[in-house]
Amino acid sequence: MTTDPRFVIDTGVVVSALLLPRSVPRRAFDRAAAVGRLLVSDATVAELDRVLRRPKFDKYLREEERLEFLAAFVSEAERVAVSEVVRECRDPDDDKFLELAVSGRATHVISGDADLLVLNPFRGVPVVTPHDFLGQFPEAGG
Repeated sequence: MTTDPRFVIDTGVVVSALLLPRSVPRRAFDRAAAVGRLLVSDATVAELDRVLRRPKFDKYLREEERLEFLAAFVSEAERVAVSEVVRECRDPDDDKFLELAVSGRATHVISGDADLLVLNPFRGVPVVTPHDFLGQFPEAGG
């Protein structure tokens, strides 16, 4: 029996995917959703909610549209109860993604954040950029 890949996508990649529909982060987000399970935790959803409410993003999409995206993302993702505290990232605010990866048995963490990428692999889980992720999970016909 094959287990679907399980992906943690950091806030920066999710925001880029939403605001830049033709971007590499968007292609990686869509590909991850197509080939596996997207994982979220209370902490990652709370951060994404705070970030998406920032007025600086109004020039890209109305707040209502951003929050609709968040609701759809959360309803499709697998919500994981974090069971292990991690204190290993040089930016403690990013530990929430590592906790989610460990607790949710992630197969990959997708990030553009150097503080996370420097940990690749984290406890055997690849931490990759959206570009590198697409290299590992090529899109159909590409």
